[in-house]
Amino acid sequence: MLPISSLRSRSSRHGAQAPAVPVSKFLTFRLGQEIYAIDILCVQEIRSYEAPTHLVHAPEFIKGVIHLRGVIVPMVDLRVKLRCAEASYNEFTVVIVLKVDGMLLGAVVDAVADVVALADDAIKPAPRFQGAVDTAFVRGMAQVEGQMLIVVDIAKLLSAEEMGLLQQTQDR
Repeated sequence: MLPISSLRSRSSRHGAQAPAVPVSKFLTFRLGQEIYAIDILCVQEIRSYEAPTHLVHAPEFIKGVIHLRGVIVPMVDLRVKLRCAEASYNEFTVVIVLKVDGMLLGAVVDAVADVVALADDAIKPAPRFQGAVDTAFVRGMAQVEGQMLIVVDIAKLLSAEEMGLLQQTQDR
């Protein structure tokens, strides 16, 4: 992990610059005891949790919709989507408003932790399991301050059918 302040260009005493290692910023959040991260470029804003308007016959992970400055935004509970333990909504529960494939989507998480900068080579490939464990949405894993960070590709987390369902919700 690199502190954000270390993203500034540094040069040695002799004025030569070290080779640049690509670095990306990630917003980290908690789901239970696990820490996840998403590319900060997908994040539009972070809001306190508000109970959404329920949609009849929606999949369990779609908690409903909220009205956000003239746009109807579907709310996805990431605990439910990722099959984590039952979610309890409290004062730390937040909604990360994301822009995914040109549409807004609210991701309900237990808490937002921090913004971290990771060099591309610090993100190691996620293990692939044969069978029931789907890791297609995991971009990789990184060690951050002694804890394992699960780096998520939010666009791959939802299937094309699910994204279509969410797009229909937003177009109404």
